[in-house]
This record gives sequence, C-alpha cells and structure tokens, in this order.
Amino acid sequence: MIRQGRLITLISNLFEERVIITKAYEDELHLEISKDETLIVAVTLRDWGFPLIQLTATDERGINGQFRLFYTFANDEEKFLIVVSVCVAEGEQSFPSIMNEVPAAHWYEREVRDLFGLDPIGHLDKRSLAVHEDWPEGLYPLRKDFRLDSEVPRTSGQFLYDRVEGEGVIQVPVGPIHAGIIEPGHFRFSVVGDTVLNLEARFFYTNRGIEKLAEGKTPLATLPIVERICGACSFSHTTAYCQAIEKLSGTEVSTRVKDIRTVVLELERLYNHVGDVGNICAGIGFAFGTMQGARLREELMQLNEKVFGSRFLRGINTPGGVRRDISISNINLILVTLEKLEQEFKEMVEIMLDTNSYMDRVQTTGILWNRTARDLHAVGPVARAAGIDRDLRRDHPYASYDRVSFKVPVYEQGDVLARVKLRIDETYESINIIRQILVSMPMGELTQQLGTEMIPYNYAVGMTESARGENVHFIMIGKDQTIYRYMVRSASYVNWPIMPLIVSEDIIPDFPLINKSFELCYSCLDR
Repeated sequence: MIRQGRLITLISNLFEERVIITKAYEDELHLEISKDETLIVAVTLRDWGFPLIQLTATDERGINGQFRLFYTFANDEEKFLIVVSVCVAEGEQSFPSIMNEVPAAHWYEREVRDLFGLDPIGHLDKRSLAVHEDWPEGLYPLRKDFRLDSEVPRTSGQFLYDRVEGEGVIQVPVGPIHAGIIEPGHFRFSVVGDTVLNLEARFFYTNRGIEKLAEGKTPLATLPIVERICGACSFSHTTAYCQAIEKLSGTEVSTRVKDIRTVVLELERLYNHVGDVGNICAGIGFAFGTMQGARLREELMQLNEKVFGSRFLRGINTPGGVRRDISISNINLILVTLEKLEQEFKEMVEIMLDTNSYMDRVQTTGILWNRTARDLHAVGPVARAAGIDRDLRRDHPYASYDRVSFKVPVYEQGDVLARVKLRIDETYESINIIRQILVSMPMGELTQQLGTEMIPYNYAVGMTESARGENVHFIMIGKDQTIYRYMVRSASYVNWPIMPLIVSEDIIPDFPLINKSFELCYSCLDR
C-alpha cells in the first residue's frame, strides 16, 4: 500500500524534476508532466495499482496558448486519486497514445481527437467516435472558439465497420432507431446462422452539448443541466458534481447533509436495481418477473415523489448542501415501504431463481472475463459480477458511507446470472444502509455558503457509485467562479464498449438479454 506522502517521495525520486507536484487535496494529488513522459508515467501508475478512470482535455489557448490533457488514476487501497496534466502546444496538436499499454484509454483518446482536434499518435483506431461521418473536418465542438449556436454544415462520409468475411457470414444491422421508445444506438452483427462472430456498436447520435452548455455558468446555474445528464442516475450525477464544487471551494457540509445524500443515493440505487432485475426478464419473455419488477419500481418512485417531490430525485442536491429535509413522518414512511418491498422482492426473486426456463437462459450467457473487465476498467455491477472487488462507496467513501456497515457482493462467473444475483444482493444491502442512516441522523444545517477558495483554473474530481457504477466528474473553475471546463464520465461510458466484446459465440436471441443485464444508458454518452 502506498500512502500519499510516500507516493510523493517515490514519484520525486523516480522522475526527479520531470514531474511537478502542483496541488494536493486530502484525497487528490495533482501532477504536471511533459508530453514525452505520458506513457511511462501511465504505465508506472498502472503497475503501482492506479487504474485509469478518466481522460479529458481543456482548451487553454486563450490563457496560455496551449491545450491540456488530464489523466485521472485511482488507488482503492489508499482511497485517493492522482490527476496528471500534460500540456500540448497549439502548434503541435498531438499526443502519444497510451492505449496499447492502458487499454482503458481507447475511447477517451478518440473522443479527445473528435472534440478538441488533438491526435493520439499510435492509437490503433482513428475512426470518429463522438462525432459522425457527416461532421466536417477541422471543426471541434469543445474548443473555446466553437459557438453552441453555430450552424454546422453537413458533409458526406461513410463509417467503416469491422466485417467478418467468409462463407455463410451475413451482416445483421439493428438500429439506430429501435422498435421500443429508447434512444438511438446502432448494432451491427456478423453472424453464421444464429451464432454471433462479431458485434460492433455505434453511439453518440444525439449529443446534447451539456459540457459546452456548462461553460461560463455559475455552479448553481449549471446544476439543472447536471440533473438531466441521466434520468435514472440524476441524484448520483448531482452528488458527484456538488462534491467537486465543494472541494474546489473548500466547503464542508454537515453530517445531516451527508446522511440525506446517502439515503437518496440508495433510494436511487433501489428503484434502478429492482427495476433492472425485472427488466432482464423481458429479454427472455418471462412476464412474471418483468411485471413484478415494474410494479415494485413504481412503488419506490412514488415513495420518492412523496418524500422528496420528484420521482427521479431532482431538485434535492445543491452545491453546499441539500434543499430537502426528511421529516420524522417521512422517515417512518420510508421504513414501512422498504419493509414491504423487501418481502415482496424476496418472493419475486425466489420464483425467478426456481424457474428452470429462466435459469437455462441466464446461466453461462454473455460471460465477461475478469481480464477483459480489468483491462477496460469495467465498473459497477458489471465489474463486480466478473470478480472485480471494487465499489466507490467503500473504496473512496463519500457522503456517509464511512459511517455505515455494508457488504460488497462479488461474483466470479461474469455471466447474466451473476449480474442478476449481484443486483439482488445489492438491493438488500441498500435497504440495510438506509435503515442504519435513518435511525441515527443528527440535526444539522442543510446548506452552507460556498467558500471563497475557488481559484481560477483550479480543478477537482467528484465521484459517486451509481446503480450502474462509478461516475466521475471533472470540473475546472474559471474567472468569476464560473465553470471553465466540465467533463462527465459516466459508468455507461466505460461499460458500453465492453458489452459488444462478450457477445461473440452467443446467439442473436441472447443479445437483448445480455444487453439488459448490462443496463446501460445512451443518454450518459450524449452529454
């Protein structure tokens, strides 16, 4: 285990003046390196137990005539982050790719190329990711000189999908417009008969410009935008955002605020997990599980509205605290509702797991191997079902998670059944966490005035463990305490590129089941 002080000594001894330590929060260390040192630093941190959890860029040409890259690495044992910044001069506009040694960088580097025009030298896949083939060359939407109200001329172009050639191989395109009322995503299967040989997915069809919209706004004015990143994980996103702002401003919220946030975060996890366990049943036509899951999810969402005024738990968080308290009567309502839910959910699960036709479809289907999950930094239930013992609530505790006792379930099988069982176990743990908090919440202020320590061009990271996995929010503050750069890396962002990799050798009818067991969000990509 490497403690922060010892790590600073190790870095200083290994890299000497080639690495500059620029700032240290209690749980976050900032380093500055030259572009030539990027790969060796990334590999060193990887070998020291720091996986890459985020990579983004900023356009600082108006400040110092350069771009900057920010690589965020996390160490779970010692519960802190390292953010490494790398300058890219305006005249260079390229940087060394690290994806061959750190595969988790593959999407990040392509996105930086699309949005900032910085070329990852050595990347094996230079196809566009965040913009599509009709987007004009040389126009980069996250550069400061790009205006949101710009009318973008469309061009002709073609995206080249990977193809599997051979006798009997056919291509099966699905989407981007689907039969259900869902957001767009394109899936292209190469199959022989029903067996999938290769699947390639294409996303980013409806980018909403959320990160661009945040630029120049105050932290409070940005909050409604943050709440709309994702309908199902709204509170998790706003908590990560608020925590980053509070870190930047030196604001300490009360224990009561932390407790309320913990309760709401777990209520959000509950309605997602209960609904997801039922929704996976829809992938195999097991109507009992689908209907029961939907009914129990609806009861939880009605509870959200009664207690907090929002089914999707919006309007609660604010930088420096919360806008809603939990009254004694609502504490009792939550406890009574959870007791009823626990019993009915248990009965539903027992029937599901005792139904042979259900078990036949979920066992050994859509296996995610541990090595793949680790290399590509899978997160959340998807990762824990593949043997990765990682949960931000325990490993990087926030809100009141350091004051409660809970188990982090982990399975080794990596199949659909493991992902179902993991959500089942976490449902009971969420109920347990909420009960612990509600019986011991102290009084305290609900909001604090933000501190005045927000120095222009300082940056910080906020993280939460949503129902889908870790969300990572990078915020750089600008002049007049406004947002200069805001980047959201959702759980879905890292799990989406993994899902197509595990479909090979399964059959096409199993794809909806595998897809639902990942329970990913298109909206979190189109930010």
